[in-house]
Amino acid sequence: MSWLPGAAALAAVSVRSLPAASTQQALGYPSLFLLVLIGALVPVVPTGALVSTAAVVAFHQTAPFSLALVFVTASTAAFLGDAALYWLGRRGLRSKNGSRWLQAIRSRAPEERLEQAQHKLADHNVAVLVLSRLVPAGRIPVMLACLLAEWPLRRFSRGNFPACLAWAATYQVIGILGGSLFPEPWEGVLVAVGLTVLISAVPGLVRRMR
Repeated sequence: MSWLPGAAALAAVSVRSLPAASTQQALGYPSLFLLVLIGALVPVVPTGALVSTAAVVAFHQTAPFSLALVFVTASTAAFLGDAALYWLGRRGLRSKNGSRWLQAIRSRAPEERLEQAQHKLADHNVAVLVLSRLVPAGRIPVMLACLLAEWPLRRFSRGNFPACLAWAATYQVIGILGGSLFPEPWEGVLVAVGLTVLISAVPGLVRRMR
C-alpha cells in the first residue's frame, strides 16, 4: 500500500491546480468508471480514494445529480469488475491447467485469511460478501472462498450487488464529509484520501500488532 500517500498527494495537487471545468473533465464519469473497473480486476488503482475524490468534486459542483452519478458510476463499475474477475476465476477452476487470473486471485488471498473467509461464508452465506467489500483486503479472500465453494456466477452476483452499493456509498460519504469541511475542493480531497489511506492501513497494523 506504499503508493497510497503518493496517490493522495497527486490527487490533491491535480484538483488544486486545475480550474473547475478542467477538473470536471479530468475526473469525469467515464474516467471514474474505467479506473474503478480496472481496480476491481487488478489491485493497482486506489478505487476507494478515487470514489472519495470524485465525491468531493461533485459536492462542490452546482450541476444537479452529480453525487448520484458518482454513486451509480462507481457501484456499477465495481460490480462489473468483480463479475468479470469471478467469471475468469471460474474458467480457471474448470481448466486443467488453471489460469493466470485464478493464480492471481490465489496469490492475493493468504491461507489464513482464506480459511477465515470459508468459515464465515459457511456460517453467514451472502452477508459475508457485503462485509468483504467494506473491509480492506477482504474482497479477494471471500471471492476465492466462493470460487472454491463452486458458487455459480449468478449466485455470487446476487450477493455482490448490495456489496458494491454499500462500498460505493461508504467511500462517497467519506468524500462528502471531506468536501463539507472545507470551502476548496483540494482541501476536501486531502482529507478524504487521508481517511481512505487510514482505513486501508488499520487492518495491516492490527495484524502486525497481533
